[in-house]
Amino acid sequence: MYDRINVASKTREILDSALDGPISVDDGNYLMNLKGSEIYPLLATADAVRQEVVGDKVTFINNCNINFTNICHVRCGFCAFGKDPDDPEAYLLNDDEIIEKARGAVATGAREFTLMGGVLEDADIDYYEHLLKLLKSHFPDVEIHGFSPTMIRDAALKSEMPVDEAFKVLKKAGLDTLPGTAAEILSDRSREIICPKKVSTQEWIDVIKTAQKAGITGSATMMYGHVETMEERVEHLDILRQIQLDTGGFNEFIPMTFMHEFSPIFLEGQRNLGATGTQDLKLYAVSRLMFHDIIPNIQVSWVKMGFRFAQISLLAGANDLGGTLGGDELSAASGAPDGVDASISDLSKIVNDLGRYPIERNSTYTEFYPIE
Repeated sequence: MYDRINVASKTREILDSALDGPISVDDGNYLMNLKGSEIYPLLATADAVRQEVVGDKVTFINNCNINFTNICHVRCGFCAFGKDPDDPEAYLLNDDEIIEKARGAVATGAREFTLMGGVLEDADIDYYEHLLKLLKSHFPDVEIHGFSPTMIRDAALKSEMPVDEAFKVLKKAGLDTLPGTAAEILSDRSREIICPKKVSTQEWIDVIKTAQKAGITGSATMMYGHVETMEERVEHLDILRQIQLDTGGFNEFIPMTFMHEFSPIFLEGQRNLGATGTQDLKLYAVSRLMFHDIIPNIQVSWVKMGFRFAQISLLAGANDLGGTLGGDELSAASGAPDGVDASISDLSKIVNDLGRYPIERNSTYTEFYPIE
């Protein structure tokens, strides 16, 4: 691999060892800072590990985002979606509107509802329980991937209920999996700048572990390219790895590149925001080399990156394209480059062009469906 590429001996040593097992935090930090032609063997090594761990299938799910409100009291500095209650663009969907959107998605084959929105100040566990029961009563066979650790923590406090009890209530009401959102970057230094009203790093870890111990698996995420350092990105990966070794409750890892153009921190004058293309690719590759099969599924967010760059990222260690989405107002507000809806045909074309095999999945990667 290295004979005709100028590759430092340390880089060769790390990449050779990466083929046999997860790399260390120090090696992850080293690889995150590779430049020039040394990036090629990094991507090739990550792709080789991906092939060994999960093979040549590229998975995705037919799903629908139900963003039930854009009203949010935490108002993070990176978010272009949230609104104050008195904003003329603020909305809160009623039951009929939620069911109408869900029915349209089911008509096109949706297997999952992603139930997300702003953090409502007055929402308690009863409210989220109601939303779950509403959807399950009409669509009992569709999985619900819903809410965030911040939303659950705040609602449990509002209900004067321990978080573990809150998850028992939500699981019984129909919550199948938990998005790993609100993770952003798991560094309290960065969180104090971009999302001071959200859960702290330790609170996020505690809520995630509590959900997983209650039998609710879910996603691990990272939102990067804002105020965090390269070292904080690697630290974030290591935190996720340690959680997974403890609980085994993550079904996938989803790196989400920060779309900054409409964010409050950018509009207020913060500059040097947004990851570069090589930073995106290195993050996918280093994630694969740090996780190996500890978290086997690494998802490309096509809605954040656009279809073309998402396809390239599948060559950097990733094996999943997320979902068809059926609308994602959060990403739309941030300027999604190729829109917020995709068809099975759209995603299959990306995969087939790579010579890999598209396949539909369920929320937990335990059931797979052939694409006709």
